Amino acid sequence: MFTGLVRARGEVLKNAPNPIGGTRLTIGAAEIGRGAESGASVSVNGVCLTVALIEASAGELTFDVVPETLARTNLGSLVAGDEVNLEPSLRVGDALDGHVVYGHVDGTATILRIDPEGQGLRLWCATPPALDPLICEKGYVALDGISLTVAAVDDGRFAVALIPETLARTTMRLKAPGDALNVEADPFARYVANIVRKGAP
Repeated sequence: MFTGLVRARGEVLKNAPNPIGGTRLTIGAAEIGRGAESGASVSVNGVCLTVALIEASAGELTFDVVPETLARTNLGSLVAGDEVNLEPSLRVGDALDGHVVYGHVDGTATILRIDPEGQGLRLWCATPPALDPLICEKGYVALDGISLTVAAVDDGRFAVALIPETLARTTMRLKAPGDALNVEADPFARYVANIVRKGAP
């Protein structure tokens, strides 16, 4: 479990295809890599991945990214030199300052436009049709692992407001229209929608 509060940015060192499917992703993550352990869960751009190999002295983490993850996320498009958002998993007693994020990405959303707004930015994304019932104004959404409040919902799109702190600490300052962001809807909305779809007992 995560909070959606990015703790560090890492640099992709390698994203090598596996001959039997998936990729092996290696990230330079000095800020959290030296404290991580093999088998630990780390959120990479909002995707919960398990550390397969670790070079603690260099702060390098390696993950196996399976085909299912590649199909639902933007991890397959990562190349050496790209920055990613990182968050280690929560421990008992840690503060939950963001919102509950599982790292189970529902899909990707394409950035439509980015507008200056006060000290920050307003970012509009196309709403994936399957997530339309799960995204509502003032609800939560995680974009590339960042806990955000939905500022507005329009026909087929939604907006979030990015404050200066978010732009400084995450990869959002590098994004442009046309880029795809990993989306995880509020998990509680997901459960409620599933109950409604199946019908209350």
